[in-house]
Order: sequence, then structure tokens, then C-alpha cells
Amino acid sequence: MKNLSKKFNGFMILLMSVVLLSCSNDDDGTQMETNTITDFVVNAGANYSSLLEAVQKADLATTLSGAGPFTVFAPNNAAFDAFLSANGFANIDAVPTATLTQILLNHVVSGAVQSSALTTGYIQSESTATPNGEKMSMYVNIDDGVVINGVATVTGADNLVDNGVIHLVDAVIGLPSVVTFAVADPTFDILQAALTRSDLTTDFVATLSTANGSDPAPFTVFAPTNDAFVALLAELEAADLNAIDEPTLKATLTYHVVGGANVVDSQLTDDMTVSTLGGDITANVTGGSTLTDANGRVSNIVATNVQAANGVIHAIDKVILPPLTSN
Repeated sequence: MKNLSKKFNGFMILLMSVVLLSCSNDDDGTQMETNTITDFVVNAGANYSSLLEAVQKADLATTLSGAGPFTVFAPNNAAFDAFLSANGFANIDAVPTATLTQILLNHVVSGAVQSSALTTGYIQSESTATPNGEKMSMYVNIDDGVVINGVATVTGADNLVDNGVIHLVDAVIGLPSVVTFAVADPTFDILQAALTRSDLTTDFVATLSTANGSDPAPFTVFAPTNDAFVALLAELEAADLNAIDEPTLKATLTYHVVGGANVVDSQLTDDMTVSTLGGDITANVTGGSTLTDANGRVSNIVATNVQAANGVIHAIDKVILPPLTSN
């Protein structure tokens, strides 16, 4: 009986030692080490101190330590300095918290997307600073490296962490306007040239850059592709864009913009009158979404719901024309 008691006491001492050792390991953190996105930012060094300050101010440290996974495009200090200067902020603390939060979320994509999986086209960020509260679009171009929204180039790709992947970038990715995508996406190169033609008596770029909540934003833009403009030039027997007179070009461009509404494709219906800045056109959805202008010309909507901070873009395959007068 005495031997059994000694053995039991010995077992209890061994068990308590294991428990105490385990608690000691928990206390010194040896079993609690993590390598999350937040950890990466904390340990990235002085060159990313502005990003760390921004994440802390926006109270996103916990989110970026979560399960995710997330893909983060991480701007360096020089990128933040340029952003602050361009937008008239003395420092990060001067940026309104709500605005800063949405800007940072515009650097975050759901899922762990390594550079090899990126393709040219649109993805969604986690920002919801849009007229309808939906996620913001982000344009990725991999033709020459990886460029985001035409402003931020990936300088260090595929930094893998426990809850995702981080790509270092050389610019802050601001909240895009519909103009941002018209400039960034080469699909709209001719549209961009049309909107910026020097003889136009309307500043379309300034108008379409209007912030959401200020008249005439938000916008719904039906954006003709390059092929649509090439077809228009052939239709009008015009040598190039400059051969179209200013009044005609100006009137034409106004028929591609709806003011005061962020209309996504699911809101279009058959025989729907769409009031553009130039006049009415008609939407139909049976058999595919289309727009019919006053001349009976039909444009197919070939890409939808490119969501910006001040509106939405739908790509179309034929330029909409104002009513044509007969000679």
C-alpha cells in the first residue's frame, strides 16, 4: 500500500511538472508565434511605418490578423508621402478615419492571390465606398509587370504569410472614379482620347471626376470599346476621331452618361427608358442586355458593373449616336 502511494505521488508530481511547463511555454509565447499580415506590417521595418500607422488608426490590425485569407497590396512610406501631398493632408492623422479605412480596404482582396494567378482584368477589393455599398472594382494589368488601377506597380510580389499573401507596391491605390478606369484600361483608349480632345467645350474629365454625393454624380457610364469607335469611324466614313466635328462628338459623348444614378445591370429591364445627359435611349435585357439609340442602332452591353467610387461602368460594342438629321 505504501509503495502504491509513492507511485501515485510520483505520477502527480510528474503531471504537475508537465502542466507547469506548458503554462510557462504559453506565458513566454513560444507556442503563440504568428506570421499574419499584421505581423508582416509590424516587422516590415522603417520603410513601412506609415502603413503601420494607417492600419492602427483605421483599427484594421485585428481584421488583418484574422483567418482570411487576404491578398494585400502594401504601399511603402514614399507612396504614402506622395498620396498625402497630392491630397492636401499634412500627415496620416489628418486623413479622416472613415476615408482612411476605405482607402486601406481598397488595397485588400479576399483570397490568397499570388502573382502567378493574377491576370489582366477586373477584381474586387474589400472597399465598399461606392454609391450602392457594393465592393469596389480594381483593374489589374500584367502587360508590363503588375500594375493596379494604372497607378501602383508591384515591386515585391508573393510575400506569403499565415493568412494570405502580400505584394509590395510603389503607390497608394486611391478610391477610383469612373475616369480612373477609363484611363487605366486600354480597352477604352479611344474613349479616353475622345473625352480629352482639346477642342471640346465641355470638360468631361472634370465632370466625370465629381465625387459621389455632389451633383451630377453618381454616374452610370456606357463606355464604348476601341472596336466600337473603329466601327463608328467606318460607319461615318471618317478618317479618324478628329474628323468628327466638335458639336457631334460632344453630343455623342453625353449620350453615354447617366447622371445621378448608379445603375447596375440587374436593374435594367425590357423597354426601359434610360435618360442620359444627352437624351433618352432604351434598354432591353431579353436575349442579352442592349441599348437602342434614337436612330434604331443597337449596342450590346459586353461587360458590366465596373464599380467606382462615383459610379459604375458598362462596356458596349457600338457607339450611341444622338438623333441624326437628314440632309
